[in-house]
Amino acid sequence: MACRRSAVRSRYAPPSLFAQQKGVTPPMASRCEGRERDSFQYRHFTVKGMALASPALPFIGRSNEKAPMPPATHTSNLTGTLWMIAAMAGFAIEDAFVKQVSATLPLGQILVLFGIGGALVFAIITLRNGEALYTADVISPPMRLRVAFEIIGRLFYILAITLTPLSSATVILQATPLVVVAAAALFFGETVGWRRWSAILLGLLGVVIIIGPGTDSFSILSLLAVMGMLGFAGRDLTSRAAPATLSTTLLGLYGFLPIIVAGLCFALWDQNPFVMPDGPTTVSMLCAVLAGTAAYGALMKAMRTGDVSAVTPFRYTRLIFGVALGVLFFGETLSSAMLLGSGLIVLSGLFILSRSKR
Repeated sequence: MACRRSAVRSRYAPPSLFAQQKGVTPPMASRCEGRERDSFQYRHFTVKGMALASPALPFIGRSNEKAPMPPATHTSNLTGTLWMIAAMAGFAIEDAFVKQVSATLPLGQILVLFGIGGALVFAIITLRNGEALYTADVISPPMRLRVAFEIIGRLFYILAITLTPLSSATVILQATPLVVVAAAALFFGETVGWRRWSAILLGLLGVVIIIGPGTDSFSILSLLAVMGMLGFAGRDLTSRAAPATLSTTLLGLYGFLPIIVAGLCFALWDQNPFVMPDGPTTVSMLCAVLAGTAAYGALMKAMRTGDVSAVTPFRYTRLIFGVALGVLFFGETLSSAMLLGSGLIVLSGLFILSRSKR
């Protein structure tokens, strides 16, 4: 009976990675116990990753049979979709304010102020929820990796939006889900068929078209957005394995603290002294922090309200908001290469999402 219950549970999860790597076939009793353990851990990390990391994560961990979770209603999906659109608008507004203050503040100071502001917001929310600000799981190996990737992603992406057009940096960032799927297949043994591999390569081709190596419009600074995108993809993957004891607000707190470290390190390298911000700059910096934290909260709300497959495609609305802000407020222009590359990235991401639902 115990084995039968274990088998029922394990049908929603792949075999143990340990067993796959070692090629060991355990005895029947331990096999049943192992299946039960693997099934629980796999389902837990999948749900946790969807809720905490990024809309990219639902693309990975696909199984032929779905976990027995009740589907969201039409109203819930509509509400989740609106939360997702609001989150993407908030992230785009945050980027625009950061780009604006970069004209008067050193980049290291921007990172430090942004990190302090966001950390304070999430620390207050965490304390209001009655949670401790520190637990031993905060320094677990997945969290240490997450901090490293967070520093890389934030530093290079903010460099990208301050030194390159906001629209192109926003478009390149949309390739993050493609990199997450590819990395999950290469490092975590996730099953990715040739169709999804083809879509990944097509989306990455879109990134190459936008960067335009070998053309007159090519700038080495465009690689900053690529580095930021790779950092965020690594952060999303490590968030998938974050300990279950860490809430979303605590993850938010320890997502903003590394930004302070990134700012201090960059300031030491840049040797550009901090300055006292004037009134308008202070307001813009506060707006960036509030927009970023509100967007994070809206993203969490979206992923918990509707079906992941229903709300995830609307993450690409960030591209619309980012491009619109770049054109309207920073005088940027859209080239045919950017439009073509954007189309390839979005279509590839949507195709991979549709395949993951089968």
